[in-house]
Amino acid sequence: MPDSQTPPTQPQTPPPVPPPTEPKDERKLGELVFDVSEGVSGLVREEIQLAKAEVSEKAGKIARGAVVGISAGVFAFLALILVMEGIAWLLNEEVFDGKTWPGFFIEAAAFLLIAALAALIAYKAVKAGSPPVPEQAIEEAKLTKEMLTKEDK
Repeated sequence: MPDSQTPPTQPQTPPPVPPPTEPKDERKLGELVFDVSEGVSGLVREEIQLAKAEVSEKAGKIARGAVVGISAGVFAFLALILVMEGIAWLLNEEVFDGKTWPGFFIEAAAFLLIAALAALIAYKAVKAGSPPVPEQAIEEAKLTKEMLTKEDK
């Protein structure tokens, strides 16, 4: 039996819930600057690694080409010496009536022309491969700089 002195109980309603708010970034300015500088230094390290890889790849190609060219030149030179010696003796017998010196002077002139031609070819080959500029790394750095300047505006 209900007690006459107790007031009737009302159902209790929970307190109102505040609306959800956006989460605030509680990091301080120093932490943000640290994060940015850490990201930039990582980006710079990656660009340097790309440049190193690109330069070493180009230098390797230049070195391989130079080694193969030098070895081919040595063997061609040895063969050429034998051929030129034979031609000099042939000229001495057939053209200069047994005199030995004119054929060898003609052969020396031919050797100098061949050496000049080989030097020209070697110069063009080395010039085509050098300087080993890291083109991809430079392009990436330009794109990164462009992107960062766009974000600043």
